[in-house]
Amino acid sequence: MTRQEKSKIINFLTEEFKSSLAVVVCDYKGLTHKELESLRKEARANNTKVQVAKNTLVTVAVKNAELGDVELSGTNIFLWSEDQISACKVADKFASTNKEKFAIKSGIIEGKIADFATVNAFAKLPSREELLGMLASVWMGPVRNFTIGLDALRRKKEEEAA
Repeated sequence: MTRQEKSKIINFLTEEFKSSLAVVVCDYKGLTHKELESLRKEARANNTKVQVAKNTLVTVAVKNAELGDVELSGTNIFLWSEDQISACKVADKFASTNKEKFAIKSGIIEGKIADFATVNAFAKLPSREELLGMLASVWMGPVRNFTIGLDALRRKKEEEAA
């Protein structure tokens, strides 16, 4: 790679990492091209980006994005998203289906270096849509109970009248 190509990759990753809240580092040694494409497809469906890049270039990009010092070794693939949960969920789901070939190593969540346990904990959290659904259900509970009570009162009055 020429210096210009390396510089382009570093600049691209720096901008992407600055705008993302989660970056997940995974080991992908042994994955086939088809399996990598299925990971990319799953990531696209969840607004997550995937990139394989040299560890030295990613280390420079992380420093430029002011996310701290990260130590990278081996074969790594990087997943990132604009929210904290999407990238973690995609990596965790793919890791569970490809246990021998794909493993989560670490990550950067909200500008802090995160270990496997932290990334895994974020992956288990419900998504934003699921949380909003739970909240709406809680808010609708009193209204639902009130209407059930009114309907029961109506039936009781009809039975008494008959």
